Amino acid sequence: MILRRISTGMLVMLIALPLAAEPLTRPAGLERDIAFWRQVFAELTSKQALVHDNRNLSIVYATVDLPNNVSTRKRRRIADQTRNKYKAILKELARGKRNGLTTEQKRVLELWPDDVTNGELRAAAGRIRFQQGLADRFRDGLRRSGRWEKHIRDALSDAGVPVELASLPHVESSYNPAARSHVGASGLWQFTRDTGRRFMQIDHVVDERRDPYVSSDAAAALLKYNYSILQSWPLAITAYNHGVAGMRRAVRQTGTEDIEVIVRTYKGRAFGFASRNFYVAFLAANEVAENAEKYFGKINKDDPVPQVVVELDDYVAADTLAQALGVSDGTLREYNPALLKSVWTGLKYVPRGFELRLPADDVDMDGGEILAAIPNDARFARQTPDLEHRVERGDSLSLIAARYDTSVSELMTINNLRSRHKIRVGQVINLPYKAGATAIPADADVYIVRSGDTISEIATRAGVKQSELLAMNSLASGNRIYAGQQLIIRAAPAAAASASPTVAEPPTVVAAEPAPEPVQVAAAAEPEPEPEPTMAIVESGADDSNQQESGEQEGLPASAGADSALLADPSDYLVSADGTIEIQAAETLGHFADWLDIKTQRLRDANGYAFRQPAVIGHRIKLVFDDVDADEFASKRIAYHRELQEAFFARYRIVDTKVHKLRSGESLFVLSLRRYKVPVWLLRQYNPDLDIDRLRPGTEVIFPQIELSAGGSDPAAAMANAAANQEVD
Repeated sequence: MILRRISTGMLVMLIALPLAAEPLTRPAGLERDIAFWRQVFAELTSKQALVHDNRNLSIVYATVDLPNNVSTRKRRRIADQTRNKYKAILKELARGKRNGLTTEQKRVLELWPDDVTNGELRAAAGRIRFQQGLADRFRDGLRRSGRWEKHIRDALSDAGVPVELASLPHVESSYNPAARSHVGASGLWQFTRDTGRRFMQIDHVVDERRDPYVSSDAAAALLKYNYSILQSWPLAITAYNHGVAGMRRAVRQTGTEDIEVIVRTYKGRAFGFASRNFYVAFLAANEVAENAEKYFGKINKDDPVPQVVVELDDYVAADTLAQALGVSDGTLREYNPALLKSVWTGLKYVPRGFELRLPADDVDMDGGEILAAIPNDARFARQTPDLEHRVERGDSLSLIAARYDTSVSELMTINNLRSRHKIRVGQVINLPYKAGATAIPADADVYIVRSGDTISEIATRAGVKQSELLAMNSLASGNRIYAGQQLIIRAAPAAAASASPTVAEPPTVVAAEPAPEPVQVAAAAEPEPEPEPTMAIVESGADDSNQQESGEQEGLPASAGADSALLADPSDYLVSADGTIEIQAAETLGHFADWLDIKTQRLRDANGYAFRQPAVIGHRIKLVFDDVDADEFASKRIAYHRELQEAFFARYRIVDTKVHKLRSGESLFVLSLRRYKVPVWLLRQYNPDLDIDRLRPGTEVIFPQIELSAGGSDPAAAMANAAANQEVD
């Protein structure tokens, strides 16, 4: 039973023609930028750096040689000193000095056109950037890429994505699956947690961004999604860094889909150096990768490793798997990098549904034989319970509530929190774990009552009728039990196990002693030591150093004017210049009034809305800024949608899409909530330009197909819980 979690080959095409049919355009006006990145990737090693203008990449002031084994601090000092040197020269030239120039001043001036103005030179003094070379890391990445290249190209091809995008990990991570950025992006493809959760399991037990195979399938799905919205590969690729909404905004503001025009003229506040250069850096990386021998000589790429992949039917301890399958703990770790520290320390089981990878040369078994090798008494029906959660970067109360199947209000009550928005990294959140949530082991004959127990709960957990439990203990009423009381729960020794495999429950405390010390959830932010990462493009403005500290790499910027949680969300949550917004799914007049700190009636009056007239998705509404400005409103709005989406993707992942042709009498909302079981906001993300007021029979609508992540519930319940967690106070 060898399976793959995200089968991109099964994805339905989002448009009629093959996605990859459009060429990866290479505008002549961007050749100077491509040449710059070609030099970074193929000619300059990490012991060299370019000092350059961050707008006109053909202006390179100097190539700096860095000392061997230079520390991060010293590299920063060198970068600062070099930038300051050329800043001073440019400022002197900007004052009009043209006579009596030093040799270096003259050389810098000659880099610019003869008609350069003092104003242009003054502006250039604030745009000096320091870019470290990457040729040695690129070469190492080429060698590593051989291990996964075929899988990646197959995944891209199956999704209708140009196979040339197999070069994107050279830009993102130098093909280093252990790469991590300081903003939390991880893996070959540098997924953030929030975007990654759309397609992968990412929690405190499993982080599939670290798995080169699963993350490559997810990257293919994301790139395909970007193209389905933007209908241009240069824009879809740039959206991988800048976000779909950001690129839609760029098209709207520039009035063109021409990537050269957008790169040269778009002034979006989050459209910085990394976003401007993402597409050209990719083109350069692809050119170098396809002509590797020209730049590096013969490259001996790593060979793909034959593997056996099997989906686990139950929860199993990692050491049990290693012992049962005859492999070392180290081998299990090497082939399953998605499993986090909590699994290897024994705090958590390898979860049910996890696709275990094993070296085919060391394991002479097929999928069925692997499952059969796991002892029945070592299989568990549930994960070990979490009693505490330590807040990590990117967490919110709604996300934590969704992860542990509880509510924000219950978490606030248990932890004496006054605000749902005020939690900090490292804070310990107590969880509403109850003893009654765990079944009593099948071989227990006596149960010792604990505070909060009821006779009905004990009977249910013991698998006996309440009347039988009362009779065995000579109890006339279920109300007459007390903490510390011993109850007989088995009238006779447990029956022998049946011939069919059984599934055990996780071990649980059944004595009256105090509950065990809370299990500290191993934070995903505490992984094993990482090799030095190699992000190519850093967002730095004029003050960059391509810094890489503590084994982490400088990350790419977040989404367009919002944050990384909404990179894949094409919705526009910002306020237009005329003070209006487009109404999005899951929003009401009450939300807008709350974010504006005004009465709802003020909005009704400003827009001529009758009492009880609803806000219609896709329509525009004028806002009233009495006490809150547009930026503060947008910040609150974005935070709301971020929490809504975090809560949903803590339970679900997107695995497919389906095109539905509307029939007469069908309701889009009924189809979304009842048939396809996806929230309307997610439906809108896959159909951002669909005019809900003008739906006709035959209209094609794209529905994302979702599946449960580990610990999830059914879609309707997940949507209900997410909605409950997002009520306006």
